[in-house]
Amino acid sequence: MSNPVRVRFLVCDVFTNRRFGGNQLAVVPEATGLSDAQMQQIAREFNFSESAFVFPAVDDCTRRVRIFTPATEVPFAGHPNVGTAFVLASIGELGEIGPRTVVTFDEKAGRVPVEIHRDGTDLRCVVTAPQPLSVDGVVDRALAGAALSLSPDDIVTSTHPPQVASVGLPFVFVELRDRDALARARIDMSGFDAIRATGVVPDILLYARSDDGFDVRARMFAPFDGVPEDPATGSAAACLGGLLSHYNGVADGTFTWRIAQGVEMGRPSALIAEADKARGRIVATRVGGHAVMVCDGHMLTD
Repeated sequence: MSNPVRVRFLVCDVFTNRRFGGNQLAVVPEATGLSDAQMQQIAREFNFSESAFVFPAVDDCTRRVRIFTPATEVPFAGHPNVGTAFVLASIGELGEIGPRTVVTFDEKAGRVPVEIHRDGTDLRCVVTAPQPLSVDGVVDRALAGAALSLSPDDIVTSTHPPQVASVGLPFVFVELRDRDALARARIDMSGFDAIRATGVVPDILLYARSDDGFDVRARMFAPFDGVPEDPATGSAAACLGGLLSHYNGVADGTFTWRIAQGVEMGRPSALIAEADKARGRIVATRVGGHAVMVCDGHMLTD
């Protein structure tokens, strides 16, 4: 057998300020030399919704970052960008961090700017999505309901039908009538198969409006990516903020949405989504939040 490679990793919880909440992220801060197969194996070993692998800077970017779920590589995701910026800043890889420091990650979906805000020892990271909002196809309400083990009557269509949209990674957005329907939702794989048969990748962000300190309460199911349920989905939150702002009937402004996710999993997360709108068009979307360090260690890989 060949000698194993010793790989440093750090784990943080993202979109929370308390350990063991939010969304877990493994970050390999120096991934040079790892093959695609090794990165996929490491991501599968952690079995978090995503793991991030950091490479040296390219062109004028701060670092190159690749993101893997347990099953596949993805071009962009929100919580890996928040968490990677937090980890690199925390271990001194980004140099002096001022009250507002901007770094840029090069990813498959494009350039991803991340603002790091420091207040004393507190770090908060805000990610700008790499692509403009695209609003694509729709999914039949009955198909969406079947995939979520819900009645079509549980699905609200007054703002939008079950809608495919993306700011770098596509999701199906399904609005539910209340938090009870949100809590009752369960994956039905035959329903997910039926959606996929139409040509839509069924990573579903389901949400209900709220007025309890959050504007929206959400869940996200992506079983074909090896993520049965995600505690916090930054890319979907940024896209949802853009989608709701797209449909709000206001031509100009910056709109903020406070989103709770992960509650049903026992990993409560708080995400802040923002969308800039000019002349009726969404021109930028962002998502931000806090993170906390959990561990720093090494893994052996062949």
